[in-house]
Amino acid sequence: MAESFAFGIADRVVGKLASLVVQEFSLAWGVKTQVEELKDTMSTIRAVLLDAEKKQAKDRRLSIWLGKLKDVFYEAEDVIDELEYEALRQVGGAWDEVRNFFSSSNPLSSRLLIGHKIKNIGKRLDKIAAEKSQFDLTERFGDVPILHREREMTHSFVRASDVIGREGDRENIVRILMQSDHDPAENVSVVAIVGIGGLGKTTLAKLVYNDDRVVSQFHKKMWVCVSEDFEVQRLTKEILTSLTDERCDHLSIDKLQNRLRNELEGKRFLLVLDDVWNTNRDKWLELKAFTMGGAKGSKIVVTARSRLVASIMGSSPAYELGGLSHEECLSLFIKCAFSDGQDKLYPNLVEIGRDIIKKCGGVPLAVRTLGGLLYLKTDEYDWVSVRDNEIWELEQKEDDILPALKLSYDELPFDLKQCFAFCSLFPKDYKFSNLELVQMWMTQGLIKSQKNQEIEDIGNRYINELLLRCFFQEVVEEIQRVWYYFKMHDLVHDLALSVARPECTMINFHSQNVSERVRHVSLLDTHWPEEEDILRFVGKLRDVRTIWFPMVKAGPTSESFVTTYVLRFNHMRVLDLTNSSFEVLPNSICSLKHLRYLNLSNNDKIKKLPNSISKLYLLQILLLDGCVSLEELPRDIGKMMSLQHLEVTTKETSVLGNEKKEGRGYFNSLRLLCIRQCNYMESLMKGLQSLTALRTLVIADCYGRASLSVELTALETLLICNCANLDLSYGFRGLERLQVFGIWELPYLVTLPHWLLQGPSSNTLRHLLIHDCGYFRALTDEEGPLNLTSLETLVIEECPQFSALPEGMRHLTALRRLDVRYCPKFSALPEGMHHLSSLTQLKIEKCNKMLTQRCQPRTGEDWNKIAHVLDICLDGIRILRTNTQVTKKRGTGGLKLHPKPRNDTPQ
Repeated sequence: MAESFAFGIADRVVGKLASLVVQEFSLAWGVKTQVEELKDTMSTIRAVLLDAEKKQAKDRRLSIWLGKLKDVFYEAEDVIDELEYEALRQVGGAWDEVRNFFSSSNPLSSRLLIGHKIKNIGKRLDKIAAEKSQFDLTERFGDVPILHREREMTHSFVRASDVIGREGDRENIVRILMQSDHDPAENVSVVAIVGIGGLGKTTLAKLVYNDDRVVSQFHKKMWVCVSEDFEVQRLTKEILTSLTDERCDHLSIDKLQNRLRNELEGKRFLLVLDDVWNTNRDKWLELKAFTMGGAKGSKIVVTARSRLVASIMGSSPAYELGGLSHEECLSLFIKCAFSDGQDKLYPNLVEIGRDIIKKCGGVPLAVRTLGGLLYLKTDEYDWVSVRDNEIWELEQKEDDILPALKLSYDELPFDLKQCFAFCSLFPKDYKFSNLELVQMWMTQGLIKSQKNQEIEDIGNRYINELLLRCFFQEVVEEIQRVWYYFKMHDLVHDLALSVARPECTMINFHSQNVSERVRHVSLLDTHWPEEEDILRFVGKLRDVRTIWFPMVKAGPTSESFVTTYVLRFNHMRVLDLTNSSFEVLPNSICSLKHLRYLNLSNNDKIKKLPNSISKLYLLQILLLDGCVSLEELPRDIGKMMSLQHLEVTTKETSVLGNEKKEGRGYFNSLRLLCIRQCNYMESLMKGLQSLTALRTLVIADCYGRASLSVELTALETLLICNCANLDLSYGFRGLERLQVFGIWELPYLVTLPHWLLQGPSSNTLRHLLIHDCGYFRALTDEEGPLNLTSLETLVIEECPQFSALPEGMRHLTALRRLDVRYCPKFSALPEGMHHLSSLTQLKIEKCNKMLTQRCQPRTGEDWNKIAHVLDICLDGIRILRTNTQVTKKRGTGGLKLHPKPRNDTPQ
């Protein structure tokens, strides 16, 4: 099941070969012909790679050919990156002087060396490319949908006695189907059951379809298996056949739709569309139009793996199916692994089975897969073997769990496939941060740049796409639209491991079998080994590009480890030295020309960094937060003109040094700056002028008396946390693009600073978050309108002195969400609240009890101010307004539309 990802690498290299830097280099250094020939050869090969990757699973020769190609592709990328590095080195890191590099003044030896490397790569690639004719490959450009094996068509019958653990879910769905619709404009509503492959969505739909209450509720029932082919004419025929038991293959689409509309006219019907993959809304609306003549209360039940599908089909909210409990999984496992009653004879095997089902993460198909592997096997050795091996290492039949999950993977575009596979470097149950993951993807070149779009925004869009497709789950939003966490289901992680091997691997220093093709290594040791073990381990690795330590409190303890890795792996892109405890970073770090990501965070012993680190001209991410002994940043750090993200803890009074001393072009690519535990900070940087690209600034846990009177014209997000002595009165200027402003634990802040409310940010600010500010009492101390014309979200939490929203609130016409929580003096809403026509969500919790009474539906004094709000939550009681009625529920009520995993569900 392993993927080659050769197309993604080739696409990246071809893009670099076409770049301005390479074009000018090739012309100036007399190798333009060789570069063009290399680009042409790679483009020709790239055209057949998508087809080759699809076919390699059934042809070992093809798999070997792709492996040889990838080795050359990687070497080509290294040479191109070396060229870019040399160009920056010659001009000391200044991008605007790179053109001067392309001249005859550069050493002849450098030009000859790089030119020779390009010619050599071209020859090797030509030789390998000549072999492609023996594989009968078809050219494919871009992401052509993959033709899957035909999934067995589903039917509507199931014996309820065969289904374990879905009674509660059945009751929930039946309850939804029995409810009358509150929207007078729609006779037909959609209920989507969403979850990863193998959860039992189809089985649940069958249980509901055959429930006696459902049978008596609907005049007509239809079941259609949709699968990948959402072809309207075919589906109309299938619906009619299910409805009438008559074939209608000979009818045109016009006659089909006429007949279907006539059959459903005035009838309350239930239509199940099983296994829907379609994301084309126009196709869905065309099919849906044929059914809209049904009677009030008609329902369409959809099963899908993607939240996007549910959204397109108009289901809001979707019913997200959870996993089975541990005991439910055990019951199902015993049913699949033993014949009737046999489990009583082998209690030792049942105990091993308890451990085996922990792998399944509550997914019934995984339980059936492992139970089926052991059916009628009574030798304890077989059971222990399954228990001690990863699911992705076990033999799988076509209908088993990983092939079922891979259907979802196959639907991804190639750039998302690479990004998903890279997640295999993180251990199971890892709490991903969107910032960390996007940084990793960036530095590996996995995010495909698009015109006029920021690379971080594209990366976050990738994450959102994977969330919609259920590859990620359990999202916890830390800071709205900026910083959030999520996890990956264990079985989805198994899928990532299966497609990413052998290039991405999780190992430890004592692992015996390490593939020579591994390029990205995640080390899972929790204790640092002896130096001899490290040297032995390093000898097993070849051309590693990533060294990653995802485990907490495990990091290098000596400088010798870093020196060893620097000397051995000079093509490394990512080096993670988190939680290390060495005192000196070796000068030789500068030899890692290709390095994009360096993490030294939480090293509490290191005092200085060598100035040679400033020669890492391609470095994009540098993380130094938690380095509490670090006295200062290297003198020339501002000349690292590829540096985009910097997180820092330092004892310097001017965190980023002195720009006037350093000269022009200082930090002019920096986009994210996080300043943490800088307790001596007085300013960001003396003479600060050049942070013109900075989009995000975070200042946290800084206790010094600092005044930040700076101009940041590109800043979009400003977050300040636990900085008691920070002076905000004369703060930031030129905030023409600020969209998110968040403050936490500023005990002396009384009102919002004037520069926020009256400067250019008053027209751009969309999200305002205020948390745990002990003396904060009001948004503003001035009367008149509050002119935050773009504000969509206002959250105020744990501010004990906060007592009222200003009357000028009526001017916040864009406000959609208002949360006020744990503010005991907040007792009434302003008069102008009813003017907030965009407000759809209001949450008031643990404020003055009088306020809760004032907001009660129809009887409260403030009810008329908020009666237009669709979703109100008062101290945990949700008040939902529709066109016809107001209902009250505690939390989400008895019906969990977004159920949290049960405590006994394996996570």
